[in-house]
Amino acid sequence: MTEQNKQKGLEWQEKPLSDNERLKTDSNFLRGTILDDLEDSLTGGFRGDNFQLIRFHGMYEQDDRDIRAERAEEKLEPLKFMLLRCRLPGGIIKPFQWIELDKFAREHSYYRSIRLTNRQTFQYHGVPKSQLQTMHRLLHSLGLDSIATASDMNRNVLCTSNPIESALHQQAYEYAKKISEHLLPRTRGYLDVWIDGKKVQSSDDFLQEEPILGKTYLPRKFKTAVVIPPLNDVDCYGNDLDFVAIADDNGNLAGFNVLAGGGLSLEHGNTKTYPHISLELGYVPLEYTLKAAEAVVTTQRDFGNRSDRKNARSRYTIQNMGLDNFRAEVERRMGIPFEPIRPFKFTERGDRIGWVKGIDNNWHLTLFIESGRLVDNDEKKLLSGVLEIAKIHKGDFRITANQNLIVANVAEEDKAQIEQIARDYGLIRDDVSKLRENSMSCVSFPTCPLAMAESERILPSFIDELDKVMAKHHVADDYIVTRITGCPNGCGRAMLAEIGLVGKAIGRYNLHIGGDREGVRIPRLYKENITIPEIISELDTLIGRWANERHANEGFGDFTIRTGIIKPVINAPVDFWDADKIISTATV
Repeated sequence: MTEQNKQKGLEWQEKPLSDNERLKTDSNFLRGTILDDLEDSLTGGFRGDNFQLIRFHGMYEQDDRDIRAERAEEKLEPLKFMLLRCRLPGGIIKPFQWIELDKFAREHSYYRSIRLTNRQTFQYHGVPKSQLQTMHRLLHSLGLDSIATASDMNRNVLCTSNPIESALHQQAYEYAKKISEHLLPRTRGYLDVWIDGKKVQSSDDFLQEEPILGKTYLPRKFKTAVVIPPLNDVDCYGNDLDFVAIADDNGNLAGFNVLAGGGLSLEHGNTKTYPHISLELGYVPLEYTLKAAEAVVTTQRDFGNRSDRKNARSRYTIQNMGLDNFRAEVERRMGIPFEPIRPFKFTERGDRIGWVKGIDNNWHLTLFIESGRLVDNDEKKLLSGVLEIAKIHKGDFRITANQNLIVANVAEEDKAQIEQIARDYGLIRDDVSKLRENSMSCVSFPTCPLAMAESERILPSFIDELDKVMAKHHVADDYIVTRITGCPNGCGRAMLAEIGLVGKAIGRYNLHIGGDREGVRIPRLYKENITIPEIISELDTLIGRWANERHANEGFGDFTIRTGIIKPVINAPVDFWDADKIISTATV
């Protein structure tokens, strides 16, 4: 890489660093003064830098926004509590672990629920500050933790939940775990604060800086996925780093195609921010997988924008450096050149709801969990249902990247009992449409501080109305990948949907259409700042046209592109991103 090209990728250094860089530098390897705040009973939250530092430990401070105004009138601070996100590479968890996690949710979380996330893990919502060390010590006792599931580090590593090709899945899953462990921070700060509860000057004196992440960690959050074609159930094109599994002639894992620079967030009104799919770097043999992961991460570490956090994700780094220069820098650090991309193709995404039989003759039951929310209410006892299954299940659970739950590795003789429990507790429903099965939402109100509009709480009624539209036009047996997110931060992955709603204000959304079923194309803004009834009216017209004019097996998103209703999105500088790069060359 020439000095001129190298400097091009570091132009941000001419500007002042963001305050987050100071915060990380001063944090004593992520310890801060968190322990002091834990002893402060005058507030339910964290003060100063600690408000941000707890995110490196997998937590966000939140409050119940439904009662914020009421508490303000009573001269009370907001009802503060924490969200905790577990680190769970590949989403696999054992029944004995689930039983203990369920107990904590019932006894110590404000909402008495567990939420399955599209990062293939679970979250607690509403954990009071007084219970945080209890929670982390429970995770530690179960062989779990929450380090690096938020903030400026590599987050929970996704892996295809494919329950059929068990041998290949197991091999890919092992690499998802290895990648996760390899990219973890090396500081003992997490253990010092949450497990040992010790105030130390630093037990990391031997570390002049983190060997991979650096003393100031990454410029911004970083997401990684391992995917096994042809099922794109992890939405691989929306991640900063993707490993696409390539099998040999015997069906064993041979290596990975490496993709980089995907991301779905944007900021309303800021044209310098945009979603984009990840781009192809090349193929690496299996033994170079961790070297490739480290090389991409350290390149992002050293060249990512530390001045403007809105332009700090890896897609902007690649734009600033140029794809060829980025690839060359990764190859230099990896120690070998990439081989040409091996052919692969995605044909579907989403989860196979219901029972499927694996090649090992075990059965796997995928349960549809709307928005991933496991909670007991008057209609359904979903949380209790999973607990009852956990008490008898001899296999494992797999949380999917679509917020669903797989009861995996069920023996033939146990199948009927598990299905009966699932039906008794409402975990299996016969009235769920394919449209609903292919829908997703972020949490949004009442807990997310970034929420601009409803998401999880509006999704069921929105799908009800859209189901009526589908039935009206005689396509009720078909589906459209539909997602709602309460703000433009991207958590609901609406920017990889055929129909994507992005919250703009209370009751108002931007409507994006034109994604595809395979998850390879970004949808485009169709209507801005409109209400749910207006959205339903627009979709009624569009779905009517799709039903009457589509080609055989043509998805809704593909139809809107072919007929010119919407154009393929090209929303970044044309001198770098061009139409040929919008679609992966390997999937055409």
